[in-house]
Amino acid sequence: MTQAVRFVVSITIHDGKYDEFETIARAMAEATAQEDGAVAYEFFISPDKKRCRLYEEYRDAAAAFAHLSGRVVGELVPQALGVADLDSFELLGDPGPDVIGIVSGFGARTFGHLHGVSA
Repeated sequence: MTQAVRFVVSITIHDGKYDEFETIARAMAEATAQEDGAVAYEFFISPDKKRCRLYEEYRDAAAAFAHLSGRVVGELVPQALGVADLDSFELLGDPGPDVIGIVSGFGARTFGHLHGVSA
């Protein structure tokens, strides 16, 4: 059985930049929806529209690597980081050394699977 790879990213949006961030986030979600192996890519926003959580899920390590090597991370993430700060990045699962090599540049902390139930 292949193991899903999940990311949880915490973001703080710069003052006065919510609308710009929202436009970029929409483009990121639309592009990710076209990727083979992308299971979930969801932005959640605080009531004051200053803090955001991004939940990502990929079918397996290969799909996660493809995402990290693609347009979203290469083009759109830098745009998002122009209007927001990356507060934390957590990687859940066993993505393998290629994915870990990429996300370590974002300061990601990795958590291996222990127990649970998935549909």
